[in-house]
Amino acid sequence: MSDMPPPDPHSMLFGLSRRWRGTPLWVALVALVLAVLAVLLWMTWQHEQSQVQEATDAAAQTAAADMRQRLGDDMQALQRLMWQTAEGPGWHLQVEALLRTTPEIIRIERRDAHFAVIDAMRSPTYPQQFATIPRSAMSVDAEIACTTARRFSSPAFSRSYFLPSAGGLGVEVVDLCIPQPGEGRSDGTLVATVALPDLLHAAVAPEIVRRHEVMLVESDGTRLARTGARRGAGVFVADRLVDISGFTALLRLDSLSGVPPLIPNLSAALVVMLSAALGGVVVLLVYDVRRRAAAEQALAEALTFRKAMEDSLVTGLRARSADGRITYVNPAFCRMVGFSAEELLGTTVPPYWPPEMVELYARRQAERQAGDTPPREGHETLFMRRGGERFPVLIFEAPLVDARGRRSGWMSTVLDVSAQRRIEELSRQQQDKLQAAARLATMGEMATLLSHELNQPLAAIASYATGSLNLMPAGEQDPPADLETQLMIRQAVARIAEQAERAGRVIRSVHQFVRRRERLRENVRASELLEAVLPLVRLAARRSHTRIAVDVPEPPPRVSCDRTMVEQVLLNLARNGIQAMEDETVAAGDRELRLEVRAQSERWVELRIVDRGPGIPEPIARQLFTPFFTTKPEGMGIGLAMCRTVVEQHGGALDFEAGPDGRGTVFRFTLPAAAPATPPLPSSSSSSPTSPSLPPS
Repeated sequence: MSDMPPPDPHSMLFGLSRRWRGTPLWVALVALVLAVLAVLLWMTWQHEQSQVQEATDAAAQTAAADMRQRLGDDMQALQRLMWQTAEGPGWHLQVEALLRTTPEIIRIERRDAHFAVIDAMRSPTYPQQFATIPRSAMSVDAEIACTTARRFSSPAFSRSYFLPSAGGLGVEVVDLCIPQPGEGRSDGTLVATVALPDLLHAAVAPEIVRRHEVMLVESDGTRLARTGARRGAGVFVADRLVDISGFTALLRLDSLSGVPPLIPNLSAALVVMLSAALGGVVVLLVYDVRRRAAAEQALAEALTFRKAMEDSLVTGLRARSADGRITYVNPAFCRMVGFSAEELLGTTVPPYWPPEMVELYARRQAERQAGDTPPREGHETLFMRRGGERFPVLIFEAPLVDARGRRSGWMSTVLDVSAQRRIEELSRQQQDKLQAAARLATMGEMATLLSHELNQPLAAIASYATGSLNLMPAGEQDPPADLETQLMIRQAVARIAEQAERAGRVIRSVHQFVRRRERLRENVRASELLEAVLPLVRLAARRSHTRIAVDVPEPPPRVSCDRTMVEQVLLNLARNGIQAMEDETVAAGDRELRLEVRAQSERWVELRIVDRGPGIPEPIARQLFTPFFTTKPEGMGIGLAMCRTVVEQHGGALDFEAGPDGRGTVFRFTLPAAAPATPPLPSSSSSSPTSPSLPPS
């Protein structure tokens, strides 16, 4: 773009005038096309509406004729039934056959001249008819219809009424009364109850029902019955009157078709497409003139936006070509390493590589360029600032692909994680201090027991020392002690040494537990962990007369752990078990604390602390490991939470359950088993000891 000559203002004005010279003509042409198109679409839409309405009217006419035909057939069938003799089973069989073939008739009654029911049969489709309200209470309309039928000697329908059923449902019905013919017979009547919904379903053709909602409504608009799978759209409606033998109802068809679309048929669609194509040609002519300018402006804006976005990032971005040269760095990356973009671009050995790692990084970069495998994501390495300060970074890399789909280099996202590492170290130090404070708090609670434990050997030392002084000669003038006295002095001195060693062991156990050590994973026997805390556990158990039992298999399994942290976990769980058995409900003879070790698998070793206490109630068990939750008045609530944290830091899990016989509680946790020792591999001069530990830069 820089080689193009600057635009001429006169030519730009001339081109602009040519561009807009034919605008009124194009506008008039487009307006005319749109007007013709609108008129044609409106006429097509009106024609489509009229066709749908005519089809609905024709369907309503057909449905009304079918309903009149169906009612006429029902009257003829009932009249034929009246000619049959009512005595004998033949009449009942004919009634049953009629009920089966005409589902709209749900009940047939024979009544005498006084309108009393002589015989009645009902359809199996409506077995509970007149169960809610008796038939005698709903015979008024039927009596009126039968009076009219006897008067005119022709069938007559009653008014429609609602026949309720169980559950609050029901159906609209009418009664059809057939008078008994004369010629010497009794003046009786035959009353048939017709269900209007079933009448609609049986009379109206299925193709009409599929396209319309069919309803029977009264003159005031009250709906009596309907049929159809769906509700009508309410746009195309046709009404036809059904009047036969006193039955008068309005048959209404509501078409499922809604308002026709703006383009109702193929002809209209073709016109629209042709008009759209014509308009598209006009638009393309205008668009083609402005496309180049718009593309150039969009490209400039995109480049400006991308540069502003990259400059505003706080994450470092770095691009390298296939041969390892740095081709791009953003300002955040320059601020991170302290070098300018000019100092970094084009370099294959960047200045932010520490000098002692240049050879390693160069070899890793060569291996990366030679291979086709994608880079590792999220690897951590070490960079150097301009002032020589080393700092850790986290690098995410992805391949750069050119327009032909070939890899042209690597794009890296670089995060400075030095602040995060400082925070992690500070958190580790705070946790160490918290664990040390917990150990000191534990020893503070055991101060009374320690004083009692140390008083005994110290009192014995003082007593033996006094006895020894009394047995020794008071001065030079006293005769030397005899052999028996010397033996007594030697025995007293031996007792003094034993008691001093006893007091020393107690002091050493406390010192080894309280002192802080660096976190270090080491392979130790599980029995050594128990032996380290047993003196303090037995010291806490003497006050409550609790027995301590240790169950360790032979040979003891070895675990990989931080010894100090795991000893704290064992002591906390053991003290909790002893304190649980100090409850008054636990007899002195049942107070036993078991420390067990089991090899769970080749990878895990399980340690169990089993007490015989009253157990843990469910409300307390749900929040037992919640920090600062405690049931002890003097407790801090961090013991079990810290125990779980320590075990999870080792990759294990801490949990508890009820004792094997339903008494007491079992706390168990797992530690990783120590890997078996393997003989060292023979050293090779070509291998580098630092190669497997440092990631590529």
